[in-house]
Amino acid sequence: MKTPIKTDQEILENSMLEDDPNGNSSIKSNTAEKTSPRWGPQHKGAQELANLYSPGKRAQEIICVYSCIALMVLDFFLIIKHFRTERISVAFVAAFCGIITADFGSGLVHWAADTWGSVDLPIIGKAFLRPFREHHLDPTSITRHDFIETNGDNFMVAVPLLATLAYKFLTRSNHEIQQDFAWSAYLFLCSIFVAMTNQIHKWSHTYWALPRWVLFLQENHIILPRRHHRIHHVAPHETYFCITTGWLNWPLEKIRFWPSLEIVIEYLTGYKPRADDMKWAQKVD
Repeated sequence: MKTPIKTDQEILENSMLEDDPNGNSSIKSNTAEKTSPRWGPQHKGAQELANLYSPGKRAQEIICVYSCIALMVLDFFLIIKHFRTERISVAFVAAFCGIITADFGSGLVHWAADTWGSVDLPIIGKAFLRPFREHHLDPTSITRHDFIETNGDNFMVAVPLLATLAYKFLTRSNHEIQQDFAWSAYLFLCSIFVAMTNQIHKWSHTYWALPRWVLFLQENHIILPRRHHRIHHVAPHETYFCITTGWLNWPLEKIRFWPSLEIVIEYLTGYKPRADDMKWAQKVD
């Protein structure tokens, strides 16, 4: 296994010990200079952000979750109906590429939402950037969210992908479907992993009562492992943004992909990365 970007000491000193959730315990936690909670629901910024979760946002999440699940079921049966054994190798390669795409997409969205923008922005601020700010201040808050709140936004992203796939299955001839079956396999697995990204993310913050099959997937790094994701939660949260499988985190870090993008954007716009994130982190009573 590759050596992580952060050392074990840095991770312990600068991230919340999630096997003792919200206790704000760390190597430095008993120092006299600690006057306010570093993490958890006690943090003033985390409390303000949690209170911004609105009924309208909840309604959007419910609609997206149910729509996405219906499309998942429909597309699954259509894929099974049109599956041919002679295309199995092509389908597996396409599906693998779909998973890689989902992992990169999770990193791109996560990096953009963590690094840029403000909760005060119209529409997207409170609806979509707020959860990212809250998560850094109270990382285990995601474990207290129900299925709807956890997955609503990712299911929303997957809906148009799954709807496009269903439309193609329902409007094309069998010959056309067979010709494009690799693309269909790619789009389906990409959509499923996009939809499930935040559930996988939630599992990476869950230290009790996980099903054995989830632990197996984490331990074999088929989905995002808990120890791996903890690297991201070392302040100032500037690395390891991919949260579906996490496979791309190490290579992207090695080529300095995210810092390079930040340098270019800061040069062109003058905006400082993670300025809004830092503003919320500094809120105290």
